[in-house]
This record gives sequence, C-alpha cells and structure tokens, in this order.
Amino acid sequence: MSILRKRFYNNYLFIFTLIFIFVLFFCEYFIYYIVLSQCNWPSLDPHKAVSSVDTPKLDEHPVRAIFISDTHLLGPKRGHWFDKLRSCTYKLLTTIVGDIFDEGDWSNDKEFDNYISRFHSLFSVSNDIRLFTMAGNHDIGFHYAITPYSNQRFVNKMKAPSVQRISTNGNHFILINSMALEGDGCFLCKSTEIAINKVAEHLKCAKGIRNNCTKNDELSIYSRPILLQHFPLYRTSDEMCNELDEAPHEIKRLQFRERWECLSKEASEQLLDILNPRLVVDGHTHYGCRRIHRDDILEFTIPSFSWRNIDNPSFLLVSFLIYQIFC
Repeated sequence: MSILRKRFYNNYLFIFTLIFIFVLFFCEYFIYYIVLSQCNWPSLDPHKAVSSVDTPKLDEHPVRAIFISDTHLLGPKRGHWFDKLRSCTYKLLTTIVGDIFDEGDWSNDKEFDNYISRFHSLFSVSNDIRLFTMAGNHDIGFHYAITPYSNQRFVNKMKAPSVQRISTNGNHFILINSMALEGDGCFLCKSTEIAINKVAEHLKCAKGIRNNCTKNDELSIYSRPILLQHFPLYRTSDEMCNELDEAPHEIKRLQFRERWECLSKEASEQLLDILNPRLVVDGHTHYGCRRIHRDDILEFTIPSFSWRNIDNPSFLLVSFLIYQIFC
C-alpha cells in the first residue's frame, strides 16, 4: 500500500512540475508572441487616415514606426531580481520617447554603463531598422537636477542630443528633450532653443517661405513634421482622455503641474507656433491619451511599456505618408 501511495505522490509531483513549467513558460514568454500576432500595421486606406491634408502619390512608400515610452529598465537600487528576469521585450522598434531607465538620474558612471549595456541587449535591432531615443526625467533628472555632466553623459552614450531631426521619405521627425524647455536661459535650454529655431528655418526653406537659404538648409521636400518628446503638451489633467488604456478615474482627476506632469503652457504654444507639427507623440504619464490641438494637430500620449507601472503595457504603431498618418 505504501508503494502505491509513493507512486501516486511521485506521479502527482511530476504532473504538477510539468504544469508549473508550462504556465511559467506561457506567461513569461509565449504569451507575448500570441499578443504580438494580433498587432498589424495600420491599413493605408485614405478613408482611415487620422490626419490628412492631400491625396497620396501612388508610388509613395510609407514610413512605419513603433513608438514606445517609459520602459523604466530597472537599476541596482530599486530593482528586484525577479522584476529584472521579466524584462524580456520585443526587438522591433523605432523610437523610445524617454524614461528609458528607471534610475538613470541616480546612477554613477559604472551603473550607467551597465544600464547602457542592458539597453542594447534588450533593444537590439537589425541593420534595416533605425533606433532613436530621447531623454526622460528618469534618465537625467527633472530640469532643476540636470547637470552639464549628466546631460552630456546621456547624449554621448545614447547618441541623443537635445534636438534631433530625422528625415526619411519626405517625413520629418523632430525629437526634443522636454526638460530643456524650461525657458530660463540655462545651459541646456538656451542651446535647445537655438537648435529648435534652426530646424524651423530648414522647414521654412523647404516650404519656400524663407530667403537666404543655403545648401545646408535644404530638405528634399516639405511636409509638416512629427514632434516626439517625453512630456505631454500642456493640459490640466487626463480627464479629457477617453482611450482603452486611459488612466483610472481617480488618477484622471488629478491636476497636472506645468513642467512636472506636462510642458508649460508657454512652451507648448511656442512649439506649436514654431514647428506646426501634424502629429505629437509623447509619454511620461504612463497612461494613454489622444487630443486634438488647433483643429489639425493630433497628440498621442503613449502608455508605459513597463509592467511595473501599469498592467496593460502597450506601444503605438504608425504608418506615415508625406501628407497622411495612419494609426
């Protein structure tokens, strides 16, 4: 009788172990592929464009982009080993709009180098995919805490200056460091303001509304740019947001502080005046939101891509034509 009982327990333990391994494999690995298999690039049906100012050319090839925000890769201080084990992520992406690291602003040089190595390990891409990043407050600190050294360290390691313009297939992407838009004339804000105005001049030259343009100012074609930044444009709260991944009701009612949860009203208006973007993509709040500014400027706030921040991490797939956007 004892032998039969022992066999029963052994069989039970074996079955339990198999179930445990299967559940662990499914929840920590296989489920991501199931979810990703349901994601498709937006259809290029002109009637489904979220932004459109003209009819696309028949031979125009779309620029496809994946936007990710607030990955918050864990550091040595607040990270638990099991959280780090679960940080496996997808390898196809284009732009991470800030807060790549969770403790970048606290890290010493050795810890920051470890962050960089881990980032390139998790977010490695093939040669045909272009990867761009920009700083968030968790990467270099809020404006008051940024030093020339911490800023330059991020710029050098991530190849991410405070202002970048990337042009491809007639689409112009402008990446801006949100913490450099304080407007107080500091070492970071002054150079960022100059760089933004220079980009605006290039766009005006391409549009043919500026004189004294040089070859260095030339763009092959003009189209309204896509603005990418970490902080959302100015808004009082998330109450006007009605997305599937919106903030919980009790969080939506919380009032935003300018320069903390969003850009200042002044900086937001200046960006829209100077650049006149057709799309703005940002993050920072950890929840989704879609807004329209000035009747024809669409803003997407992307939810966090970290399980530690929200229970439904997501990203944004967009196809760009010169005069149309498909999400």
